[in-house]
Amino acid sequence: MRHILLQFVLMVFGLTVAYAAPSQNNQSPVGYWKTIDDVTGKPKSIMQISEQSDGSLNGRIVKIWPKPGKDINEVCEACEGEKHNQRIVGMVILTGLKQGETQWEGGEILDPSTGKTYHCNMRVVDNGAKLNVHGYIGFSLLGRTQTWLRVGSASAR
Repeated sequence: MRHILLQFVLMVFGLTVAYAAPSQNNQSPVGYWKTIDDVTGKPKSIMQISEQSDGSLNGRIVKIWPKPGKDINEVCEACEGEKHNQRIVGMVILTGLKQGETQWEGGEILDPSTGKTYHCNMRVVDNGAKLNVHGYIGFSLLGRTQTWLRVGSASAR
């Protein structure tokens, strides 16, 4: 009898975890995101956002759709310091985001096309399907927001 009761408890616990996990994951920015070019509306890159040991988030470019005349091995010519002439694919461009009350905040984002670094906040929207990434200099009210689309993997088309 104990054996059957234990199996039942484990089954109920397993179902609870299975149904609870997706809703939690939908609100997390951890995963893969497709960035879209503001001008052309075409895919620009795939970002992988991961949680660091201190709970902050970092984002790495794992795939790019090169601009005309460029190739997949494009480097960041405009970047300074250690990122100068580093390959864009594999580069960490999003750092230090910490979870706030309503968004992830206090991070920085690098634009590899200009080499400029901006303050950054982000918020998961549309039940986890989109990520609003806001880059700014100075005040958060100034700046611009891009919407990234959640994808299942780095190989998303």
